[in-house]
Amino acid sequence: MKTPEVGAVVVGAGIAGLAAALELQETIPEVLVIDASDRPGGVMRTDHVSGYVVERGPNTVMVKAPMQACLEHNALEGELVKARPASRRRFVFRDGRLEPVPMSPRGFVGTRLLSFRGKARMLAEPFIRRGDGSLESVAEFAGRRLGGEAVTGLVGPFLTGVYAGDERQLGAASVFPGLVEAERRHRSLAIGALADAIARRGERGLPGSYSAVEGLGPFARKLAERLVEPPALGARVTSLRRDGGEWRVGLAGAAGDHEVRTRRVVLATDAPGAAEILRGESPRVAELLAKIVYAPIVGVPLGVDPDEVGTAIEGFGFLVPREAELRLLGCLFMSQLFPGRAPAGRQLLQCLVGGVRWPEALDQDDDAVLARVCEDLDRTLGLKGEPHSLGLVRWPRAIPQPDRRHRARIAEVRQQIAELPGLALAGAYLDGVSVSDSFASGLRAGADARQG
Repeated sequence: MKTPEVGAVVVGAGIAGLAAALELQETIPEVLVIDASDRPGGVMRTDHVSGYVVERGPNTVMVKAPMQACLEHNALEGELVKARPASRRRFVFRDGRLEPVPMSPRGFVGTRLLSFRGKARMLAEPFIRRGDGSLESVAEFAGRRLGGEAVTGLVGPFLTGVYAGDERQLGAASVFPGLVEAERRHRSLAIGALADAIARRGERGLPGSYSAVEGLGPFARKLAERLVEPPALGARVTSLRRDGGEWRVGLAGAAGDHEVRTRRVVLATDAPGAAEILRGESPRVAELLAKIVYAPIVGVPLGVDPDEVGTAIEGFGFLVPREAELRLLGCLFMSQLFPGRAPAGRQLLQCLVGGVRWPEALDQDDDAVLARVCEDLDRTLGLKGEPHSLGLVRWPRAIPQPDRRHRARIAEVRQQIAELPGLALAGAYLDGVSVSDSFASGLRAGADARQG
C-alpha cells in the first residue's frame, strides 16, 4: 500500500503550531496538524468554574505586529478584548507593602522602589561606557548599565513575572536582545531605545494587554477553526526520517499506527519534545535542545470576597521579588483586567508559584500549596477570609530559562536545521516566551518550511 502524501505536517497544535499551519495553508494544500492533546491551544486553556472564567495557562497576551497582521487577515481581531485602562497600575511587594511600578517620569521621581541614589544612577545610563552584554547575565548587564538598585527593584521582579526565573542566571542577550544590541550600536540603552522607536514607528502591533472575549482557550479553538484541515488530536509522532527529498513521519493515534510523506515539517513543540523527535535524524540538534531548562509553574486561581482583603484589589496585580523570601511569585487581578471574569461581588485572583524559586511546588499536594499561597496573600494583601479554590493546575515545563549560552545554542540549532530542507522549528524557546513571540515563531517556521 502506497504511503499517503500531504503538503505539510505541523507537530503541535499550540499557538506556534496553529500560526505555522495558518501560514503554510496560504499556498500549500492539505496541511496536517497533529497533537497528542484532546484540544488545540497547547497551554492556552480556559475553564468556567462556579461563575469564574479561569485561565489555566497564559492569562494575558501582547499583540505584536506579526500576530496582529495574521489575526486581521483571518478576521479574528474582533475576538480580542483589551484590558481595562486601570491595568496600567502594577505593583511590586516591597518592605511589607505594594509599591506602584513607575510608568511615567512623575512616577519614576516619586517611586519608593528606588532610593534617590538609585534613581540618579539610572539617569546616568547614557554616560556609562559601552560594554559587551553578549555573554552576561541579565543581572550583570542591567547592573552595569542601570545600577544594582534597578536590578533588585525593577528588573528582577519583572523577570519573575515573565520567566519565573532568576536574573542572575538568565542571559541578557536572549531576554533583552534589543537592549544588548542597543548598547552595541548606540553605546546607550536610552539612545538606542529612541532610535529603535523611530525606526519601528507603526510596526509595534496593538498597545496594551489583551485576552479574548471567551478566554484564551476558546480563542485558540477559533484559530484552529480557520484551518482548512482540522487538527488531528490524540495523535503523536513516533518517528521522523529523511527519505530522499521527502520526510516520512510515523504517527500513532486513534486511527492506528501509520506513516505519511511530506516535503515540509514544522516541529512546534517544546524543546525536549523536539529533541526526542530529532534524536535519530539530527543527534546534534537533539543534544542542544535537550540542554534547554524549563521552570515549572503551579497556577492557583482563587475567588475572594474583596471585603475580606485588607489591601484594595486594583490594577494589573503584583510581583514578589526574590528578596521578599515568599513562595508566591506574583498575583494577577483578573477580574480587574477583563469583564465577566468573576461573579458579582467577588474578585478573581490568579496566583503563581513554582519557577526557579520553589520548583518543589510541582510535587506538593494541593492543600499544602494552597495553604502556602494563602499565607503569602495574608502578608501581601492582608487576606483574612477563606478564599474559594478554583482548582490548581501544574505545568512541569512551563517557561524556558535561556541562559548566557542560549543565543549561541539556538544559532547552532538553526545552522544545523538549515541543512535539513523542509524542516523548521517553532516555539517559546527560540526567540521569546510570550504568546505573541511564540505566534511569530510559528509564522516564521511556516514560511521557512514552505521554502524547503
